[in-house]
Amino acid sequence: MAQVKPTLAKGTRDFSPIEMEKRNHIFNTLRVIFRKYGYNEIQTPSFENLATLTGKYGEEGDRLIFKILNSGDYLAKASESLLADKNSLKLVPQISEKALRYDLTVPFARYVVMHQNDISLPFKRFQIQPVWRADRPQRGRYREFYQCDVDVVGSTSLLNEAEFVLIYHEALRALGLQDFDIKINNRKILSGIAEVLGKPELIVDMTVAIDKLDKIGLEGVNKELLERGFTDQDLTVLEPIILLSGTNTEKLEALKTVLASSSVGLAGVAELEEVFAYIAALDTTGEVLSNAVEVDITLARGLNYYTGCIFEVKTNEVQMGSIGGGGRYDDLTGMFGLKNLTGVGVSFGADRIYDVLEELGLFPEQSSATTQVLICNFEKNLERHTLPMVNRLREQGVAAEMYPEPSKLKKQMSYANGKGIPFVWLVGEEEVNTNTIAVKDMKTGEQVTLDESAAVEKIRSSLSQA
Repeated sequence: MAQVKPTLAKGTRDFSPIEMEKRNHIFNTLRVIFRKYGYNEIQTPSFENLATLTGKYGEEGDRLIFKILNSGDYLAKASESLLADKNSLKLVPQISEKALRYDLTVPFARYVVMHQNDISLPFKRFQIQPVWRADRPQRGRYREFYQCDVDVVGSTSLLNEAEFVLIYHEALRALGLQDFDIKINNRKILSGIAEVLGKPELIVDMTVAIDKLDKIGLEGVNKELLERGFTDQDLTVLEPIILLSGTNTEKLEALKTVLASSSVGLAGVAELEEVFAYIAALDTTGEVLSNAVEVDITLARGLNYYTGCIFEVKTNEVQMGSIGGGGRYDDLTGMFGLKNLTGVGVSFGADRIYDVLEELGLFPEQSSATTQVLICNFEKNLERHTLPMVNRLREQGVAAEMYPEPSKLKKQMSYANGKGIPFVWLVGEEEVNTNTIAVKDMKTGEQVTLDESAAVEKIRSSLSQA
């Protein structure tokens, strides 16, 4: 058989041990905070029935779903006419019954419907798993990537929205970020603006245009609005709304005036005021309201399914797109027959957050070290003395290993350096005879000779201070 040069599938990546430690630092930080707010972890299969996924993401989304060919002779039951026509869209359902999940939201909706008799409402879950999209790979966009979703279904309370703001703030601070914006808007406000303009049917055109304010500026937004069916008079009404400034309270007060004739718009303003009231009650330092959360009327995410509050998070420390987002949806499970079950959820962009932390040097220094102590192996006949040491270290919660075969010291030190192991124990015949250990600090180069209990205490003390 001819040799095949090993390559990665486009849009995928390998993760080294150091990279996995860093990624797990992000995931573990998020898990701790999610659990603190009462969320429990679930997982769903990597692949779902194709019928579960299709028709949920729009025509473009359906094209980006990775389909899995049926096992065996998958063409045996395919229609001869479809094969002759080479119509892949119609042929797919006959040759593929499964597909890799496109996101975590639709599988979550399926989970809730299938387990509705086993879960208590409101149901609070988080999920950290990979998803797959047949997208064109580019910088920061992969075909396989992780999503970190946290949702609650079965509750209309806006306390949930307020707590998501706090979760974002606490999680990003715990990861070391200092300067970020948690932007918030409400779908009802956007509907109200379109209503005031007398063009409710053009809400999507309006929001798609104003959402680009940061990228193309006011002039570009106005040009696009005119092309989408709005008039100069509409722009005169819209401009002060788009350019709203001041505190969050001042923005909401201004919107009450602008939306005075729209009940749906005023309902959106009232919802944001209630969210801020909850945040104020929970945020004892006042830091979240004063520095982190910001009303942004140009924010327009997922208008096909969000019905209330909308969130987006951006860091100001690194040039990067959004690192999180989400919102309120009123009928997520309706697609599977369970009607009128409202929910709200947000997600963290783990891959982008990784890039931000890497650029800012915010990962913990010891995140690359898995083994904490390496016991050198000088001679085969000394292993009877050193192997029990390895076990005693592990029993005391210290990650330890012994070099697997007798080798030169230089080779073993190189191994320790390559793995980022902070301490090496050198146990030769002299140390065996005196019942001592030579402990080498790989970072400082310092070496001291101690008995085993003192050597363990030195390791534990140093690691607790790291």
